[in-house]
Amino acid sequence: MQRPHRSSVRRIGPYTVITRLDPTGAGTMPVPERRHIARTADGERTVLLSTPLDGTDPERFLVEARTAQTPLGPWFSTVTECSPAGGPAWCARPYEPAVPLPTALAVNGGPLPDDALRALAISLSEALVSAHTAGVTHAGLSPAAVLIAGDGPRVTCFGAARAASPDGVARSGLPGLEPGSLAPEQAAGGRPRPPGDVYALGAVLSYAATGHTVPDREELPVLLRSLVPACLARDPAARPRAADVLHALSPSAADGSPPPTAVDVGTGTFPLPGRVVAALARQSAALLALDLPLPTGS
Repeated sequence: MQRPHRSSVRRIGPYTVITRLDPTGAGTMPVPERRHIARTADGERTVLLSTPLDGTDPERFLVEARTAQTPLGPWFSTVTECSPAGGPAWCARPYEPAVPLPTALAVNGGPLPDDALRALAISLSEALVSAHTAGVTHAGLSPAAVLIAGDGPRVTCFGAARAASPDGVARSGLPGLEPGSLAPEQAAGGRPRPPGDVYALGAVLSYAATGHTVPDREELPVLLRSLVPACLARDPAARPRAADVLHALSPSAADGSPPPTAVDVGTGTFPLPGRVVAALARQSAALLALDLPLPTGS
């Protein structure tokens, strides 16, 4: 991470932007919001700061951000602060070293290995079970919405489909929405519902396993060869529930045992590839070493 020049330092609300979290340029995965690592002027707090994309309704962005202030379990990145009414829209979450899933695959040099893939599948399924049990549809799950931290994923971009356009308006092709992760009924403008989250889950797991969201069945690992196509069924009624996906990931599902949890995997820690662990360490070290210049007049 490069140290920012004084002339480039930018403020968003009470925060000074350090760097963007997501890479930009041709070929990068669509992200439905701009995400920055930012810090208070006194240097005491570092946050993950999100702002809406151009063309997104900032009021709806804030509605979704305020809903995301409700804790829904450890795999969600809970919003802790939103911009006041009348000013530019933003929301903040506590910072922890994390990289978007596409970045994790890039630094790893390819898809995740089976142990990390299984842990990711269990964690994301747990997250959706928690949300759906609470009566909440995420409506924004995609590869870029998933951040990989040292102890597992963090789901962001809550309500991205709802913020992109209101129900009844086609969402296909809108900026920031990854087409392979958008359920057909949502792309057509339908109200987001839990089966759409399950469709997105299938797309994310396909991406983590193969590098793209629309797989051929044969290229999927055995763990996902039945689950992912079921999640990606075009008919919402044909998709499994998130709880069904979670239970199917249990090696003893056939004997009626309860579903696994992410800490059941491996040694009880999230089994990230070494190159991803190193990327998280570099990000953390760069931020700790950074002496951020304050904007002129601060």
